Amino acid sequence: MEPPVLAPTTVSKIHLVGGEKGGVGKSMLSRLLAQYFLDQGMPFTAFDTDRSHATLSRFYGAHAQPVVVDRYEALDRIVESAIEQPGRRVLVDLAAQTHEPLVRWMDESGVLDMADLSGLGIHYWHVMDAGRDSVDLLARLLDGFGQRVRYVLVLNQLRGEDFGQLTRSGLLERARDLGADAITLKKLHDAVATKIDARNCNFASARASGGGLAGDGHGLGLMERQRLKLWLSHVNAEIARIGP
Repeated sequence: MEPPVLAPTTVSKIHLVGGEKGGVGKSMLSRLLAQYFLDQGMPFTAFDTDRSHATLSRFYGAHAQPVVVDRYEALDRIVESAIEQPGRRVLVDLAAQTHEPLVRWMDESGVLDMADLSGLGIHYWHVMDAGRDSVDLLARLLDGFGQRVRYVLVLNQLRGEDFGQLTRSGLLERARDLGADAITLKKLHDAVATKIDARNCNFASARASGGGLAGDGHGLGLMERQRLKLWLSHVNAEIARIGP
């Protein structure tokens, strides 16, 4: 039998945003990636796996749809949408405790083999806080996928700035040996983040107008918009460095 021939170029990219641990910042990063794709004119489709919050649907509803991780038929749409629309980014916001069903679906469906053959690029954005749990979850991720996906370690300073546990664990070097990249997500001023969420506005709207009605005390003021713009500029530079 002839061996399979790998696709010569990447057709589309699937961006899985995970970290397994609740509250680590996965949905925030998913929103930032969605806004980056929009700002850069990159066509994308987004999937929400969090039934309770559906953050991408809330902020980027024109591009997002829900997907149920315990139904293979639903998860199949992630790969199918990437293959059927060449050049498109597919963004998946993975809710907490979805790693096991996702891996089971990928294993039993041969997703990584299909990706190799069809030219799909699979990126796994592992969002981490400064705690031990994120380090342990990274070890499990590397054990499970090896070098068959492209890792991006997201050091989320919104949840702590001392990542010494990651450095001392040796996992950062191990991930880099597997081709991983790492980015830093700086802390956004709490009041700015709270006001954006309260207004249900995406980053583009908040950046341009402060979410509207800044004078009512609930939208962003002039200096708050300035802080947001500087923060988004740094985030976008970090994402651009990865080449999503």
